[in-house]
Amino acid sequence: MTTPDIEGLDQLERAVLDEDVSLATALRRFLLLAGYAHQEELRAWALKQSEGYEVDEEVPRFREVAATLEITLEPSAPGRPRLEDTRQISPYQLPQSVRDRGIGEHAPIRYGVREMEALIAMGWNLELRPPGSVEYLAEVTDELGNGSAVLSLHWRVRLTALQQVLDHIRTRLTLFVAEVRAAMPPGQRNPNPDQIDSAAQVFSFRGDGSTINIVAPSAKAAIDSTATASVNEPVPTPQPWWHRSSVIWSAIAATATIAGVIATVAVAK
Repeated sequence: MTTPDIEGLDQLERAVLDEDVSLATALRRFLLLAGYAHQEELRAWALKQSEGYEVDEEVPRFREVAATLEITLEPSAPGRPRLEDTRQISPYQLPQSVRDRGIGEHAPIRYGVREMEALIAMGWNLELRPPGSVEYLAEVTDELGNGSAVLSLHWRVRLTALQQVLDHIRTRLTLFVAEVRAAMPPGQRNPNPDQIDSAAQVFSFRGDGSTINIVAPSAKAAIDSTATASVNEPVPTPQPWWHRSSVIWSAIAATATIAGVIATVAVAK
């Protein structure tokens, strides 16, 4: 590095503190700052939040959100008009072979922040299908169809859940800025590499369970009138990576002073 200081912290701070600034913009500023500081872990984290996660990647726990499990039925009697019927179900109503895949009442959110911001602006709730769900619709039909074909097994996710994911990311960025500011003495305009390194270590220590691989997502859900997303191909080896007996919902609220950072973590299912 040719200079002792790293520019870009002021711009990042303004972006994360202004709710009218897109979080996608704030992440790009964070990505630049991490690049200037040669912080690969920070860059990888920012890319994942910006671009989203692959179907076969484990998402961090703050992206596992509470969701309603539903099935959509279609009457199968000859001569009856097509009439779809969507019903909420309990995971315990599913066949045992389906429950063994770990499907429960939490869904993974794989979207990048720009997509989440667009969905929230449209005001649509989401329908997300578990990976491989098409493969076992016949079993679900036998168990729950009651004479009708099951057209879909999916999670319904409220937009407030997406807002919580975005808020978590914005707060993480705020914590990083605050940690850098706390390491800078009064009068210093831009942080030096050592101060960025120190803040990066705290950022990683207060992590969110991310498994980082810098790979652009290729199988995220498409947006339509109901924001239905199908992520059935390829079908991964069944693993309960989107389900835990108790899923931790992290929504971190933080304020910072020149002396340091106080982070409060509220945990709720």
